[in-house]
Amino acid sequence: MSSFKWVFFVSRRFSKVDRKGRTAVTSFLASLGVCFGVMALIVVMAVMNGFQMSYIDSIMEISSYHIRVSGIAKDRENEFLEFCKNNKKITCAVPFLEAQGLMAGRNENQSASIIRAVPENIMSHDAGFKKELKIISGKFDLADENSIVVGNTIAWNLGLRRGSKVNIAALSGSSDTDLLSASRIFTVKGIFYCGYADINAGYCFINMNAGQSNFGKDCPLVYGLKLKSSAGDSAVLNEIKENFPDVNAVSWREFNRGFFGVLRMEKNILFILVLLIFVVVAINIYNAFKKLVYERKTEIAVLSALGGGKKSIRNIFLFQGIKTGLLGAVPGFILGITLSKNISKIFETAAAVTGNSMFSVYASIPSRLVPHEVFVIFMFGLCSSMAASWIAGKSILRLTVSEVLRDE
Repeated sequence: MSSFKWVFFVSRRFSKVDRKGRTAVTSFLASLGVCFGVMALIVVMAVMNGFQMSYIDSIMEISSYHIRVSGIAKDRENEFLEFCKNNKKITCAVPFLEAQGLMAGRNENQSASIIRAVPENIMSHDAGFKKELKIISGKFDLADENSIVVGNTIAWNLGLRRGSKVNIAALSGSSDTDLLSASRIFTVKGIFYCGYADINAGYCFINMNAGQSNFGKDCPLVYGLKLKSSAGDSAVLNEIKENFPDVNAVSWREFNRGFFGVLRMEKNILFILVLLIFVVVAINIYNAFKKLVYERKTEIAVLSALGGGKKSIRNIFLFQGIKTGLLGAVPGFILGITLSKNISKIFETAAAVTGNSMFSVYASIPSRLVPHEVFVIFMFGLCSSMAASWIAGKSILRLTVSEVLRDE
């Protein structure tokens, strides 16, 4: 403890002397570099997370679910539903049928899509589905067997609006259904939008009765399971396979492995590229502290002559490196979080001031902060300064008192 107090005292004395002159400017610029590095990395990662999570949430809540289960025998369906109801990790189990179709709208326009038959009460039964699927025209009403809800891109391509008629001209299904038909006429009850463009351009919803009558008896019934945490899919999969060994259960990780893998790689590469900011900052801090050690060699020699150990003297400069890192990382942390949470308002204000419509487009950029990522970025900013000062301080061990005092 006494050694720490001595290091702290001497470091404070050095800092007071260095408040003016080139050393102070160099220290300020080093802290400023850490500040902007932390701020930039937090904002960039928040925006990237916003883009990616809007895709991932839409895919898992609307399309893939957390776990898909198929191949359940009819005499075990009630048992499976009871299992899902009693499992605290599962929030809901939604049955659905699915087939690929070619839809024909007005003026003979056509659009390929995935037709999914879901329960009429899915919006009240599945909170995640309701949250991600936003109705922009009409409502999600599948009470009638000829009702359909379509994505906004499909509606645009086919010229559909609420109340329009659309024909599923071609439909994949089982052997007891017609591949081509002009009689599969549905009425558009609603048009939806979500955060993933492919769902908007490729998904339509009808009710279960319509699905059973149009897809055929051999169309497999699939249960989509939603979990309290998407990270708990492995445990639930093991429980399902243990209790129902004959079923086919697929996790969201397997179902979307290619797409999610690309997103993860993109994020990691961007993280590494922006992280190079700290490499540049660390080099600048290293050079600054090397210069500081050279300028303070007389004081270092005096401290050594008075009994100060070289490791204790090196800790003085390490403490100053920590101070430089904190003076940069803490403001950068605060600025990064503030900008990330208000990035839409910032671009809206810029659009109003400059009249540039592109800023209005940028205002729609989502952002999402992940606590552990923010912490890692903060520690990178702090540790880069510590590492640079520690490496620069190693030159102290090569100084000898006699040589320094002789030169002076």
